[in-house]
Amino acid sequence: MEHQTQLLVVMVAYLSGLILWGLYQGRKVKSNVDYSIAGRNLPGWVAALSERATGESSWALLGLPGAAYATGLTEIWTAIGCVIGIITAWSLLAWRLRDEAEKYGIHTFTDYIARRHGDVGNWIRIVGSLTIVFFFFFYVGAQFLGGGKTLHTMFNIDPYIGMLLTALIIVPYTIYGGFRSVVYTDVIQALMMIITLVIGPIVGVIYLSSHADPSLFAHSIFAALTKAGSDYTSLTGAASGFAAGIVIVGGFSWFFGYLGGQPQLSMRFMAIRNPQQAKQARNIGIVWTIIAYIGALSLGWIGIALFGPDGLADQEYVMPAVILKIFPPAIAAILITGAIAAMISTADSLLILSATELSENLIKSPRKINSEEKTENLFHSRIVTAALAVVALGVAYVSPTKLIFTLVGYVWAGIGGTFSIVILLTLFWEKFHGKAALITIIVGMLFTIFWISSGLDKIWITARVMTFLVAGIVAVVSTFALQPQQKFGDDY
Repeated sequence: MEHQTQLLVVMVAYLSGLILWGLYQGRKVKSNVDYSIAGRNLPGWVAALSERATGESSWALLGLPGAAYATGLTEIWTAIGCVIGIITAWSLLAWRLRDEAEKYGIHTFTDYIARRHGDVGNWIRIVGSLTIVFFFFFYVGAQFLGGGKTLHTMFNIDPYIGMLLTALIIVPYTIYGGFRSVVYTDVIQALMMIITLVIGPIVGVIYLSSHADPSLFAHSIFAALTKAGSDYTSLTGAASGFAAGIVIVGGFSWFFGYLGGQPQLSMRFMAIRNPQQAKQARNIGIVWTIIAYIGALSLGWIGIALFGPDGLADQEYVMPAVILKIFPPAIAAILITGAIAAMISTADSLLILSATELSENLIKSPRKINSEEKTENLFHSRIVTAALAVVALGVAYVSPTKLIFTLVGYVWAGIGGTFSIVILLTLFWEKFHGKAALITIIVGMLFTIFWISSGLDKIWITARVMTFLVAGIVAVVSTFALQPQQKFGDDY
């Protein structure tokens, strides 16, 4: 009981401070430009830490360690795909999207695509925003689910009650301060996450080698993987031939979602103050990523050594379970806030992005998007944000799957695979036009739903690969088959 009290005190203090910090930043929001994109004036270090915290979510501290715990070395391919994707995004796309956002004066992700393709800009706004909002319900739900799992592990709270408490933490400052509150709270989250992902594995390795506890499954990561069986020491899960290729491609496929197709990440690129700050952000973002992914995998493998491959009822409890095992309660509480931090930093970002997409591109008329927003529009955006939070929580409660890794994978296909093609071709291919962009978004969304609901995602190639390939083919074919009504990049 004393241990749980210490955990509770640390957690409440941290989260209370976080909420107050978010509300303080919200006081600086004066217009919808501030609310939706922080006035396009973010310092590079803020943008980088916010983008990394948002990009990793509860997936990196619960989902990825859980997958590493369940599959062993096979999950290395997921980490490789993500790291290469993130490096590519920061090196190739970040500064270009920042320059484009400044040039076109955009407020939202689909606003940029619409302005670059003026021939069907209104339809791109409508269809693109609906697609993002639809898939992001599941993504936000995954973050609420992550909060519920973490609170259950720490305090034995019913996961459903934990999900509700998680939402109550996130929603107030997100509604009040919008994008600005979100990115500045993300900075704290990113620091907490990287501390957990560095200190946790280091102490875990020392703990294994220095404790003669007979209850331990093994006394090193290598010994644990070897003892767990050949499936855990194989880079392909003991598969061979074509099946091994499917395993590798499935893991590496996370790469495709980072190529500009995740709106919550691209908006951080677009909000950077100037090109010099973009270079600073690139360096910070890449270093943070490499360290974080090594730590995330290591926590999962340390979990095998501590508890055995079948020692946990839910594989995604491994990170908090490891931290509670190897640290005193007070320190464990500080580090486990890394999981809460990861979940919060993504959930608030997805909520505000969905709300601004819905309010700016669907509810308001297009002619108002370029005008200076009035104070009453802030109230309107905040109402939309609150409504979306309620719906996303409902989605989490009724979700047919309770694995964060799986839920995030669905979104990475439907949003990442589809919009990565649209963004890449918009930036690098002059012939690509609005009609092709619109058709690509529609086909990508429908194909993802079909591929996953049919079960082909599990028995053949993951939707993260197939959606990217299908969207790419559709984009190229429709570019040549259809003619744009206006020149590329025209405003309307």
